[in-house]
Amino acid sequence: MNILITGGCGFLGLRLARALLAHGALSLAGAAPQPIARLVLADRFAPPADLVADPRVVHLAGDLHALLASAELVKADTALVFHLAAAVSGECEADLDLGLHSNLDATLGLLQACRRLGTAPVFVFSSSVAVFGSTSEQPLPAVIEDHTLPTPQNSYGIQKFIGEQLVTDFSRRGLVQGRNVRLMTVAVRPGKPNAAASSFLSGMLREPLAGQRANVPVAADTLVALSSPTRTVQGLLRAAQASAAEWGARTAVNLPALTTSVGAMAQALADIAGPAATALLDWVPDTRVAAIVTAWPSRVHSARANALGLLADASFNDILHEYVQENPAAVQLPLLET
Repeated sequence: MNILITGGCGFLGLRLARALLAHGALSLAGAAPQPIARLVLADRFAPPADLVADPRVVHLAGDLHALLASAELVKADTALVFHLAAAVSGECEADLDLGLHSNLDATLGLLQACRRLGTAPVFVFSSSVAVFGSTSEQPLPAVIEDHTLPTPQNSYGIQKFIGEQLVTDFSRRGLVQGRNVRLMTVAVRPGKPNAAASSFLSGMLREPLAGQRANVPVAADTLVALSSPTRTVQGLLRAAQASAAEWGARTAVNLPALTTSVGAMAQALADIAGPAATALLDWVPDTRVAAIVTAWPSRVHSARANALGLLADASFNDILHEYVQENPAAVQLPLLET
């Protein structure tokens, strides 16, 4: 089986790649398991040494639009595409053209490349909870369902929703087997901050644990819908494995979410690293970030994902413990809990 991951050397892309390689084989769209012969990671950045050393891994470096012009990106035997590459929310709000180019044009170009194969590969599109947004004129319901009408309130959410519709239409026409998956905010992400409006939801844990100051731009009682990296990758894999009957409607599936408050996240930090960690948090409001984040839903019901066997994380403390266990070199403060 030949698999393509766009954004394959990003945080989620690398976790997904390692999970696929560890499995060794995959049951695609309900079919019998097939061995993974080739895993293409398309990204501007290079993969780490462990993936470079795996003979099944091929890295294609460069801009996705440039790679689409290459016959190497979507080859005749490509059976599965995970489309993770995207410009993030803060970037899209600051630069409309960047978002349109990276999120809209690239998604359509990738779908067209799959269309030309004539084999209807499985196409897993990483959409976002940002397709939902609340305004005073059109407030969101208390709980988001799989069938809730998306009402995005920023360019990133709008571009993701358009991407969902493109995947749905290509699926309706039998050109791909589309799987639109709405990801929740993923935390805790290791590494450096990015330009996503939600980036602080990782930074407010990651930076203090490394002994660095971090800003929290929203109020402590702000509710958010989160998912751990592990649960998120499980959702992407399950989307690829599900048969058409299991998947059901062509519309997007909301991945399970843990609802928590930003204050509870700070408390989890205190639980694991004490007051020395929370003393490094600067609660300085940023109205731009707050306007984006507080418009997103915080309570999401994931009936379709639950039917596929996917569950939300049990607690944010569990999520934070996972980060600490996986990234011991990034933790510089003494821990109260391990």
